[in-house]
Amino acid sequence: MVYSEECDFIFRLKGILEFACQLDNPNGVQSQSTISKSFQDLRSKVTSKNIVFTVCNSPVLIWPNTGFQSSVESLTEASACGDILQWIESDDGGSKKSSKKKDKKKSGPTVVNMKLLFEVTEPAGNTAPSLIRVSTQQHCVKMPLPLDCALSVTTDERLETVCTGLVEALNKQLADMEEVVLQYRKGSSFLVPQPFHFQLPEPAGLITVVYPAGVPDSQLQAVREDLHRKFELPCDRPYLRRANAFHFPDAAYKDGYLRNPHIHLNPPNIEDAKLYLVQGVYSYHHYMQDHVDDNGWGCAYRSLQTICSWFQQQGYVETAVPTHTQIQQALVDVGDKEPRFVGSRQWIGSIEVQAVLNQLLGVTSKIMFVSQGSELATKGRELANHFQTEGTPVMIGGGVLAHTILGVVWSENTGQIRFLILDPHYTGGEDLQTITDKGWCGWKGPEFWDQNAYYNLCLPQRPKSI
Repeated sequence: MVYSEECDFIFRLKGILEFACQLDNPNGVQSQSTISKSFQDLRSKVTSKNIVFTVCNSPVLIWPNTGFQSSVESLTEASACGDILQWIESDDGGSKKSSKKKDKKKSGPTVVNMKLLFEVTEPAGNTAPSLIRVSTQQHCVKMPLPLDCALSVTTDERLETVCTGLVEALNKQLADMEEVVLQYRKGSSFLVPQPFHFQLPEPAGLITVVYPAGVPDSQLQAVREDLHRKFELPCDRPYLRRANAFHFPDAAYKDGYLRNPHIHLNPPNIEDAKLYLVQGVYSYHHYMQDHVDDNGWGCAYRSLQTICSWFQQQGYVETAVPTHTQIQQALVDVGDKEPRFVGSRQWIGSIEVQAVLNQLLGVTSKIMFVSQGSELATKGRELANHFQTEGTPVMIGGGVLAHTILGVVWSENTGQIRFLILDPHYTGGEDLQTITDKGWCGWKGPEFWDQNAYYNLCLPQRPKSI
């Protein structure tokens, strides 16, 4: 399962299988083999001829284990997987194939959602039912297994290959679930195994990991360490915490905030320049959100919230993004402000942002001082190094304004530079097109800054953890 820039489609198959077994003695040696036998029965079920894939929002049914059969005559085992789009109805009533919008920049592969079904009727056999009487006491264990498999392919991949790959993924996921159930069970008390998808650096790509429900990330450190070694991942940053789970391009975020609006922009074309960007996912926080009227005074608070969202969504912290009141209280708690500061409309700057990050998140930050805005054009090397090594959003405050820097395009030879700015002064709704078209998230030249004002930049540092 590899998802890369060349990936055109992600086929995602979801379904529920019921695990059930009878345990004579939940703590006995035989219980493990009984559990494994039940999982083997489920693996046999997904390789049987009764398994059916249904393509969501379409009339397409596929029988993958019967030499590939489809409910649509024109879809055969030799069909390219892209051919399936014409049968999927989009939100506007047309087909997905005809409803592709021309974005400024392609933001991800097309997701084809499928559901796992089974035929429940089959030809009657000649055998009679048998009854067995069991005189010993047994524990009956039942639980739903939430299967969720993903397969990344290019548009010309054969449908037969896709379906075969999904069946293999189902088998692999059931084996992983068996391992988790056996490891974390206590007698007849089982934890539900939950699959999570993670996007890792190439060549690993999109992988699936099964974690036990109810066990916090803090208790899965050893599991992640093994996975980091297996996939040769750096041991100084999280890749496999639940917060790092891959967000499918077609899925909406439930909290209503926009994520990473900058990915819809094309970088400026500067000769001999390189691109240095924020790494990971952040939420766009700006004026007037959360039913708080902070127009004219809350820009630094919003920039700080964007930074906090980055640390949350990279899995470094589990705390919610702080409110204005919580930010103010944190500054009182560290002795930076008087108690009457809480509930006020007073501005904060980069130094206060640094203090709050340390107080609420345990995150340290570097401060860069610039005596006048015209000097920011000379800070390309420092900013490029920050985004290359730390990859966190940068808060910049100068005069009465605060902004968030998400990246730079910088030429080491000529010194030319452009800044990717996320502007917290936006007061409208979460309209991506307005935000990108009107420059609320956009590339700015050195003239964007007040040439005579001094600026302080807060550069948050990544904690060293997995």
